[in-house]
Amino acid sequence: MRTNSRRRRRLWAVAASLVIGAGVACGYVVTGGTVTRPGLAAPTTTDNAAPAGRTSPTAKATTPAPPPPNPTLPFNAKLTSRNIPTPDGGVRSGACSGSLIAPDWVVTAGHCFHDVNDVRTGGRPSYVMTVTVGKLKDSDPGGHTVQVVDVRQSPVNDLAVAKLSSAITDIVPVTLADAPPAVGEQLQFAGWGSLSATTLGPSDHLKRGQFTVSRIRQSTLEAQPVGQRTVENGPCPEDSGAPFFVSDDDRTGVLVAIVNTGPPCPQPGAEIIARVDVVLDWIHQQTQ
Repeated sequence: MRTNSRRRRRLWAVAASLVIGAGVACGYVVTGGTVTRPGLAAPTTTDNAAPAGRTSPTAKATTPAPPPPNPTLPFNAKLTSRNIPTPDGGVRSGACSGSLIAPDWVVTAGHCFHDVNDVRTGGRPSYVMTVTVGKLKDSDPGGHTVQVVDVRQSPVNDLAVAKLSSAITDIVPVTLADAPPAVGEQLQFAGWGSLSATTLGPSDHLKRGQFTVSRIRQSTLEAQPVGQRTVENGPCPEDSGAPFFVSDDDRTGVLVAIVNTGPPCPQPGAEIIARVDVVLDWIHQQTQ
């Protein structure tokens, strides 16, 4: 019995040693509540560190602010379209100019919105008209690009107001004249029209010039260029709706009239421009 007892004790000792060895070789070691694999460093943590794959509650993603509009005549507007219907069933491109008169309204020439027979139309345009405001060049980083969603045609002259798809709140709209200018008064011109009388297509930069009021009509004005006229300082094709205005600071302005028609550029002659003051009340009614 004693021999069997000693033999059993030796077997228990051998078995215990085998179990302990296996535990050291293959198991996990628990140290201070952290489970680690032998031979690897335990992960370190700090009070402020976020778990892997998660964002710290104190970290906040920031989006850079968009560039501001160009501070020079930011109310000027460039209107472009690439899908104007044509009588043969196709489409063509076209462009006009205009001015921001309220956060979500621009004014331009009425004939910039028309049907396939070039008859002026109101309501939602049958083609996409894109409006860019707050730039002096196409390459400027700032400014806004929106679309026209509704058009109201003036009942007395070739002028229309167009509602924008979203409001522009960081540009001061141009003020509207409430009386006609005097003959001899100088007005500034700014437009995005063509740089050629024969090759159509809007300019990639804002054109500017000076004109003098030469005649006042019931709903229009006539204006003559100051100095020699060029494609850079006067209206050309696709300048329709461009503003004739006065400004003391080159930033804000008072809109007096808009481009309707005139001589082939860059030939001399009077520009026929639609008066704003005669439709002032009508414009306010549309844009309120």
